[in-house]
Amino acid sequence: MAAGSKPTFFGVSGAKENAFQLWTYDDAVQIHAHIMKTFHMAVKEKNLEKRKKMLTFVVVGCGFTGVEMVGELAEWKGRLCKDFYVDPNEVKIYAVDSLPKVLPIFPDNLSKKAEKVLVKLGVEIITGSPITEVGKDFVQLGDKGRLEAGTVIWAAGVEGADVMANLEVKREGRNRIVTNDKLQSVDHENVYVVGDNIFFIPEGEQRPVPQMVENAEHSAATVAHNIVSEIKGGQMEVYKPEFHGAMVCIGGRTGVAHLGMPGKFFGLTGFFAMFVKHFINLVYFVQVAGFNKCWTYLMHEIFHIEDNRSLVGGHFAKASPNFWLLPLRLFVGWKWFEQGWHKLPGVLADPSNIFLIPAKVIDGGTTASPAWNGGGNVVATVADAATAASAAAGAAAETASAWGEALPVPEFISSMVQWSMDAFFYTADGGFTTLASVFQTGMVIGEVLFGLALMAGLFTAVSSIATIAMGGMIWASGMAPLEMLWYMAGGVALIGGSGSTFGMDYYVLPFLKKIWKKIGFVKKYYLYTE
Repeated sequence: MAAGSKPTFFGVSGAKENAFQLWTYDDAVQIHAHIMKTFHMAVKEKNLEKRKKMLTFVVVGCGFTGVEMVGELAEWKGRLCKDFYVDPNEVKIYAVDSLPKVLPIFPDNLSKKAEKVLVKLGVEIITGSPITEVGKDFVQLGDKGRLEAGTVIWAAGVEGADVMANLEVKREGRNRIVTNDKLQSVDHENVYVVGDNIFFIPEGEQRPVPQMVENAEHSAATVAHNIVSEIKGGQMEVYKPEFHGAMVCIGGRTGVAHLGMPGKFFGLTGFFAMFVKHFINLVYFVQVAGFNKCWTYLMHEIFHIEDNRSLVGGHFAKASPNFWLLPLRLFVGWKWFEQGWHKLPGVLADPSNIFLIPAKVIDGGTTASPAWNGGGNVVATVADAATAASAAAGAAAETASAWGEALPVPEFISSMVQWSMDAFFYTADGGFTTLASVFQTGMVIGEVLFGLALMAGLFTAVSSIATIAMGGMIWASGMAPLEMLWYMAGGVALIGGSGSTFGMDYYVLPFLKKIWKKIGFVKKYYLYTE
């Protein structure tokens, strides 16, 4: 039995008939359409009292679903009022619950934090007030009075699916099947129960397992194992759930989370709670829908979000026309092309003439250490160094050129670069290997090709990343002038679609994308973006 749950109304008169439910995707679409229509109609309503009543929203239930619903609605309020020219003071949003606090299964500090955030969003919270009746335009709060409201959304709990009511099994806790520790019905050992339908209190606990996703996942594995064991023979598995907590979003910017292991839980709020939430969602999406869904999710939640409604506000969502990047793309592309073009004759004439890789410092001897002056020429030589250390220091200092001294390189990076050069580029007698010639030739050709690609706006993201990598290698070798900072910063700015304006990417990428999506393994693993 894995039939899941449905909303429960606790026998409250009129709740099922007059309140919106938030259980399925269709429910969400219906609520969205209703709210839009309500604001549209309210704008045309001239009677102030009627308009205020139309613009009063009550969310019943301050558990996970209720808090997330009212948080989204409160955050959406500003946009709705702006779009429909409604005075925000006319819109009232209530969160009501018969229990004494918001998010009752969370520790008090997280509950108070959630309440504080909701109040800051303009939500009026009424707890400890049993809901005794729901009408078409009101909610009766027992003896505390009546809330006049044009919209009531019910998010106050769940019970077992309808099919449970017709089963001859022991049930408790709002239509859940009582099981043993193997997740078998206590009445019928051949009936196994999964997820929300389980009523089982683990050893040492006082409450039954919660009706949450993690319980469904864990119980499914246990039931699958036990069914196989019963058929083929083997040791039955005892259900010992170890829940890792829960997270609640309060709008798109913030939330609260209670995470950890049994006996070692901790709370998170704000940015960190939302970061964990997005991370777990991405882990889930990559398992069920691959890269495509993860990309779409990030675009929707972070990069294309409106009204700064993300954990980083609107910092990653500030969109500007790509045509402003056109001059920068042409400039950076030309500079890389120019550098490579100046060096190309030397590489073609004598590939073994190494001028992009510093010469090896030999203890007690002399060495020539070339420096890059922006045009690929050797502009300085360190000779007769007293020691290898002083020669290496001199190599960096003597990179002075028309653009100034070489950029400093941290010692640990210099050490790693020196090790790699000793391993791949230097011979035992201080000369250069064939790989050094290949590397230098590749660098020069890369400068020419990536420069041309940037100017043409072709594969600009790849080309920009490649130029950043080349700049990083030049810097790590100790030969990057101050000018290199402009090359690298410009490359970063050009990564995000700069070739889609007056560039070949405008034509080439959509064509390649159509071909790519037709490939079998690409479709199978969703390795594409929408």
